[in-house]
Amino acid sequence: MEKQELQSALQKAKDASEKRNFSQTFDLIINLKGLDMKKPEHNIDTFITLPHSRGKKVKVCALVSAELIEQAKTTCDFAIISDNFEKYKEKKELKKLANGYDFFIAQANIMPKVATIFGRVFGPRGKMPNPKSGGVVPPNANLKPLYEKLQKTIRVTNKTSPVIQSAIGTEEMKLDDVTENGMTVYDAIIHALPNEKHNIKNIYVKLTMSKPVKLGEKLEIVKESK
Repeated sequence: MEKQELQSALQKAKDASEKRNFSQTFDLIINLKGLDMKKPEHNIDTFITLPHSRGKKVKVCALVSAELIEQAKTTCDFAIISDNFEKYKEKKELKKLANGYDFFIAQANIMPKVATIFGRVFGPRGKMPNPKSGGVVPPNANLKPLYEKLQKTIRVTNKTSPVIQSAIGTEEMKLDDVTENGMTVYDAIIHALPNEKHNIKNIYVKLTMSKPVKLGEKLEIVKESK
């Protein structure tokens, strides 16, 4: 995938879409081939830090103890001290919490308690604090750089099907920035695949409410009817 090819497809998707009353997200969709989903080495599950913002605020919740609670309250969108973990025993409350935040970070020395209380709901949803994203921190951590990094971080996985779909920006962003985000995702996925680009079947881009545009195809864009 070439940069110009991606930018052209993004522009086509934007031109074809009617203006909505909300900020639409650009998705990069990569269909894969030649993989055996039963083999762990063929499963991608990685965090990618983009060069630019995703275009929408990423909400971060901190699960910490006394050492970090005051910093977490001022830095993150929400913070829960370990003394109050018991309040989240009910599955309904855990689901509400999991749905409310994009990333959860946790203090390393209380991870066993985090796993016991939150793991049964967070685990299946991929919301557990993850060392790969920097989300498991020491008691003396500086949370601000991590919070800022997570604003540009996405998680990509193909565990359920041979396709990767990830948000790379919004229609309000500069197209150059969205393109650079998309190229970063593509490069990271290429290096994670066993046969690199030979495992890629095709690539599409789309806005939230638009039809997918296939990279490399010469399409005549027709505006959506109102």
